Amino acid sequence: MVNINYKQAPQLALLLLVTGCSTQQPLPTAEPTFIPPVSVTPPRSYEYPAHALTGIYANNAQVQRFIQHMVNEHAFEESYLNDLFSQVHRLHYVIRLENTPQYHGPKISKPKLGSWPNYRKQFVDEAHINNGVNFWSSNAEAIKQASTTYNVDPEYIVAIIGVETFYGRNMGKTCTFDALSTLAFDTQRRSTFFTLELENFLLMAREEGYKPLEPVGSWAGAMGFGQFMPSSFRRLAVDFNKDGQRNLWHQEDAIGSVAHYFSRHGWQNNQPVANLTIDDGQPETIILGGHSSHEYWQAHANFNVIKKYNNSNKYAMAVHQLAQAIKQRYDQTGYLTHQ
Repeated sequence: MVNINYKQAPQLALLLLVTGCSTQQPLPTAEPTFIPPVSVTPPRSYEYPAHALTGIYANNAQVQRFIQHMVNEHAFEESYLNDLFSQVHRLHYVIRLENTPQYHGPKISKPKLGSWPNYRKQFVDEAHINNGVNFWSSNAEAIKQASTTYNVDPEYIVAIIGVETFYGRNMGKTCTFDALSTLAFDTQRRSTFFTLELENFLLMAREEGYKPLEPVGSWAGAMGFGQFMPSSFRRLAVDFNKDGQRNLWHQEDAIGSVAHYFSRHGWQNNQPVANLTIDDGQPETIILGGHSSHEYWQAHANFNVIKKYNNSNKYAMAVHQLAQAIKQRYDQTGYLTHQ
């Protein structure tokens, strides 16, 4: 395991996982998998009997050091953390997913032909377009307000949520505390990153009044409609519906938070994202593997803002093209005239 110097560990970038596509028919609204209570009292030590650390991490020195760090740096009660970590479950499927072999071969100058269409069809399809129009219609006021407040084109707010969770239908069902604990203490490749995310998760739970064993999300700890990691939740989530709690499992807070994310990373409203070109000699040129030939795209500043969400050209292009398709369909249906 990696020994972590918490005070010297650098802040790490946002990790967001793209969920798989769905072929189900359009659904006007999506029910969150988990809705934290609007207002609850943060758990106190009397809810968790004071005893020594037991369970799978009873003799784990790394967990013990982490608990002492949380006590010393953030004033958590040791008895509370001992009982909390005594209840954790090691998730073996999470370990398998994290330990999937990574490619370490030579860098390929151009992507494989057909790789982009195969990726694109997962997200830029009729199901994602139609459900995007429905999601926009059902949340029109919140999306309009978020677009105006943060100066972000509304179709890109919708498209991010569509690609990440199919508008809330694929937010994940894994206990976030179990996932992050497993990744922090039972894997090695990114244990430093996940240990910091676990720290942020516990701080997030205390700040927002969540019970740590209740939130669920992806196997890697991403949460809510927009799949924010805990560190991004703490920095960028907003209480957009003004109910006193930041809740990314709620549509309004998620919409505002995605818009805030784009704004904080420099989104330029009503400006180009990418356009098809034949010039592949410029540094801003994006090369994608088309069906029979390579596609060359000129990437603008907004394209790189999308990549702050997920550092993948294919991901950013899928968000861009889905956003454009949703906007075209939304305009055709006449929804914009009713806002």
